[in-house]
Amino acid sequence: MEVVAFLVQQTMLFAIPLLVVALAGMFSERSGVVNIALEGIMIIGAFTGTLFIHFMQKSEALLGYPMLIIALLIAAISGMIFSLFHAYASINMSADQTISGTALNLFAPAFAVFTARSIIGIQQINFSYPFRIEKIPLLGDIPVIGELFFQKAYLTTYLGFLILLVSSFVLFKTRFGLRLRSAGENPQATDAAGISVQKIRYSGVLISGALAGLGGLIYILPITVNFNGDVAGYGFLAIAVLIFGQWRPRNIFFAALFFGLLKTVSAAYTGIPFLYNLNIPQIVYQVVPYLATMLALVFTSKKSEGPKALGEPFDKGKR
Repeated sequence: MEVVAFLVQQTMLFAIPLLVVALAGMFSERSGVVNIALEGIMIIGAFTGTLFIHFMQKSEALLGYPMLIIALLIAAISGMIFSLFHAYASINMSADQTISGTALNLFAPAFAVFTARSIIGIQQINFSYPFRIEKIPLLGDIPVIGELFFQKAYLTTYLGFLILLVSSFVLFKTRFGLRLRSAGENPQATDAAGISVQKIRYSGVLISGALAGLGGLIYILPITVNFNGDVAGYGFLAIAVLIFGQWRPRNIFFAALFFGLLKTVSAAYTGIPFLYNLNIPQIVYQVVPYLATMLALVFTSKKSEGPKALGEPFDKGKR
């Protein structure tokens, strides 16, 4: 049971950031804007959030969960602001959305490293994350389920599940969600109905930026004590989760769990006696998540059904 609990708890650490960032990509791409800048936005969110925690913990001006909540808000807002560059280039300037996203991915790590060196003297932003919940009262005492989901847990894990539920509701149960999907499927019809495609697409990209920035900090906090301007390709892996999940929240959730489990095996196989005793070289475990990503995309690409107008600039005069 200990091994199972370890697997579930570790899988949550890797799956929740993937889930949040894949949902971020879903909002942008459902509106019709390709967003491969998720990696760069994650870096910006992780950078601003960890920098805030670094200074707050150093000065002891603000500690505990209030500090964590403010750091998460800062990460979300910075991700939203950074995504504005992609929105303007893609929507107003009708630029190639892939190139725009690539530019942000190249800029973000350089900006984070340069700014960190300028502010604190080194590129590594050191911090501590003493927010692990050893056991939630009552819920942690439930047989089996309590040990799996309510012991040695993190607030960010539950935040990820909340984002999943809210995203699903917004996308399929609200007027805004209907308009968002319409803008990605048939922007000309959306415009003919008197709805501003530009505003809807801006909303989709900004929500995407907020969630991706948030996801960057959620990924960094539980797994390390310093940020070095890198999120280990998680933004690109989230794109694979998005495609594998067919741009639908429920499918994205299961895809994130699958890839999160693979990432857990890659990073923590030494804590799983069966795998550790196989004496397989470490590099094999490290390659598995990315190899599985490529295979999953190969076998599912033919059945992939993204929004019909995805990546197409909207021309109001075109019918």
